[in-house]
Amino acid sequence: MNAAATAPHSMSTHRRVLLASLIGTAIEFYDFYIYATAASLVFGALFFPSASPAAQQLLAFATLAVAFVARPVGSLVFGHFGDRVGRKSTLVASLLTMGISTTLVAFLPSYASAGWIAPLALCVLRFGQGFGLGGEWGGAALLAVENAPPGWRARYGMFPQLGAPVGFIAANGLFLLLGLWLTPAQFHDWGWRIPFALSALLVGVGLWIRLRLAETPEFAASLAEAPPPRVPLAELVRLHPGPLLIGTFGAVACFALYYISTAFALSYGTKTLGYATQPFLAVQLGAILFMALGIVASAWLADRHWDERRVLMGGCVATIGIGYVMAPMMGSGSLLLVFVYLAVALMLMGFVYGPLGAWLPSLFPPRVRYTGVSMAFNVAGVLGGGLTPVVATALASWGGLAPVGYYASGAALVSLVALALAGSPGVRRVAAA
Repeated sequence: MNAAATAPHSMSTHRRVLLASLIGTAIEFYDFYIYATAASLVFGALFFPSASPAAQQLLAFATLAVAFVARPVGSLVFGHFGDRVGRKSTLVASLLTMGISTTLVAFLPSYASAGWIAPLALCVLRFGQGFGLGGEWGGAALLAVENAPPGWRARYGMFPQLGAPVGFIAANGLFLLLGLWLTPAQFHDWGWRIPFALSALLVGVGLWIRLRLAETPEFAASLAEAPPPRVPLAELVRLHPGPLLIGTFGAVACFALYYISTAFALSYGTKTLGYATQPFLAVQLGAILFMALGIVASAWLADRHWDERRVLMGGCVATIGIGYVMAPMMGSGSLLLVFVYLAVALMLMGFVYGPLGAWLPSLFPPRVRYTGVSMAFNVAGVLGGGLTPVVATALASWGGLAPVGYYASGAALVSLVALALAGSPGVRRVAAA
């Protein structure tokens, strides 16, 4: 009787956990991606003084980096409370922080009407976005993985990862529709504000789902064994510096590959290669489906055949190779070949990103896991993604697409070395603790 009554409840709880980890990160990534898309299309001309179009675009991409600086700060704050207070309340706070920051972007004045206050306010809100995201991904990954049944960690851990393509499709799909419904002048004047304003509705949905959750079993068990650390970061750095460094560099490749294939590709494809914005957005929307395919396939392989680390290493090896074909395929003059390149690159992004949801938590014990996972993931975001659109734009201006591809290959090589070192006995002992 008790077992029969408990099983449906358990299944219902697991479905709610997976939905919360997926929807929450989808909303967070939607917020992040509408900013990246707007920065690629309109922010340069709207928020910065008239100069060369290239200078305005570089300044717009530079504001992307503000959030990557904020992300480690957010990971410190939210990681502290996530390891001391709990996963649930911390996830609610991170969602609110990023949602409010994103919504307020819709109401910013332009440089023409407010002068230097406009880019300053944009950077402040961008910092708020990054600060909120700094606590979001790690908590969502732990929510899924710490509720996973045996043998299902990678497949549960893929749900927050799937929030990335879902958020991207929602963000760029909305920009695509606005481009079809509005004239270029209407979109430039006010249409770009609509996706930011709609974020308030999405955050409301995410909050409703997350407020119905309970704490994860592993966190509850950790509290039952011993009081939480007074300063989780201090314990993390003192006792687990090796896993922290390995986790950070092991995640660099996914950020570099992603921002080259999305923000940089959109800007370069429309402004240098001369493709129309709407067809190029449509190509990216189609290609992002292959990222989702890569996430699902990599999680299945990690659970059923190999493990997360080996799947990540295979993805890094393939990413090194794809960097060498970027120039001939992206610069071919054929939108079909551009699509093929982006589809393959983003599918590989799924392989160097999807298993992170299970691999990074395995590096740290539960009592400092929120801080460890959040710090590793978000510092990797600074190293691999923060300046990538700016660096890629500068490299392309200097030497075309070839050095941009080599940049992606180099980032994958860094992650490959870190993942190889993760198999050392010392790191394995920490994972088993």
